[in-house]
Amino acid sequence: MTDHDTPAPFPGRWRALGVIAVAQLLTALDATIVNIALPTAQRDLGFGDGQRQWVITAYTLTFAGLLLIGGRIADRLGRRTALLGGLGGFAVASSVAGLAPTFGVLVAGRAVQGAFAALLAPTALSSIAVMFTDARERGRAFATYGAVASSGAIVGLVVGGALTELVSWRWCLLVNVVFALGALVAGSRLLPHSEGRGGVPLPVGSAALATAGLAGLVYGAAHTADHGWTATDVWVPVVVGLALLGAFAGHQARSATPMLPLTLFRDSTRVVSYVAIASGVVASFGLFLMLTYYFQAVLGWSPLHTGLAFLPLSAAVSVSGYAVSGVLMHRLPARWLVATGVALAATGIGMLSTLSLGSEYPTTVLPAMVLLGLGMGGIFTPAIQVVTSGVSPRDAGVAAAVANVAMQVGSSLGVAVLNSIAVSATRTYTGSSDPRAALVHGYATSAGWVAAALGVVVVMVLAALSSPSTSYPSSGNLENEKEGARR
Repeated sequence: MTDHDTPAPFPGRWRALGVIAVAQLLTALDATIVNIALPTAQRDLGFGDGQRQWVITAYTLTFAGLLLIGGRIADRLGRRTALLGGLGGFAVASSVAGLAPTFGVLVAGRAVQGAFAALLAPTALSSIAVMFTDARERGRAFATYGAVASSGAIVGLVVGGALTELVSWRWCLLVNVVFALGALVAGSRLLPHSEGRGGVPLPVGSAALATAGLAGLVYGAAHTADHGWTATDVWVPVVVGLALLGAFAGHQARSATPMLPLTLFRDSTRVVSYVAIASGVVASFGLFLMLTYYFQAVLGWSPLHTGLAFLPLSAAVSVSGYAVSGVLMHRLPARWLVATGVALAATGIGMLSTLSLGSEYPTTVLPAMVLLGLGMGGIFTPAIQVVTSGVSPRDAGVAAAVANVAMQVGSSLGVAVLNSIAVSATRTYTGSSDPRAALVHGYATSAGWVAAALGVVVVMVLAALSSPSTSYPSSGNLENEKEGARR
């Protein structure tokens, strides 16, 4: 391609990147910002332990189910219109959730937040790709985007703790209104105009099947806390959810322009990488939820103290992410890095399975956080490179979007299942009359199940190394990858 073939860069691209960064920060922040506020919100609105996970999963569930159609909507409306509309909708949903008088309104507001997040995320990515035409500048822009995306979840824990203690838990949601409206005003002046494509089809039926199917699985998992694993209220929603997801897959297989090309799942290594991404999110979000209640309900820490206690995890993720993306990915096969990352996360979560009333933060919780953070940094970057390698340029964006879906599905199902395990284990505990001991037993039991599941994922990733499906590079160059697979 000659210089004349390269589109001229948008003059105000760096200022527009600030608007896009705020949009991405909102979507990442809101996955965790309410975690620290949950104990306070639970006391204020009076919902039970079996219901608390819905405040988190309502957001991640609609985010996951509507993410793939979000990109289609942006194509149809135009990126500028979609981004500004997403910011406005996110602000309205945040105000509804923040002012919610009841648990039901809070969950509904969170669900609508997730729907608009599903519009913002793909629109932000595509806007960067279009605005930055120089390869070096595009790399810097995506690095900025990645830094915001990776740090947003941890920042959410700290900000959530500060707002809950210093103002109110409601401001963990209302703060979004300030940032979203500010970005909306700035974006209306700074974002480039883009023409929509009215002929782009919107697979509303497919998106509805995917979202409803995931909701059935999460609903069933959430009810195990109150009804047990074999109750009708559990297995009927799960069966319905699986049937709806099966109908979604069948529809995609027959469609001439599928929202999700099923050919992406023909490669076992890619599938295992998606599983690894989801498992890393299960581990991290499970830890966020359980330790939030451990710090506040058992140790009696304040929300701000709780948020600050998660900072070592943030530091570990940053250090590991820099080491992996800056050094190790150029020297080692990505799938070895993924396996190591999952193993580190399993070890960290496994340490929390030994949690007791006598456990101390420096000797038990802190090492577990550091190991989990190091593991998370080793999972996501190389795994995303694996899933986007060996696909046609037309499907590369969808392959990356499915990685984001895997994250949201992992958080939705993971939090629902782990909360149910913890509540059930707490309810049946007879080892002590101290109610705090029962709570800690529930958290430890939940952590043990996560560690076991991650151990299975490690075996799956290592088995994928010897799979004959190694026709694409996952780090370094192709010959290094093939040699790594042979070893």
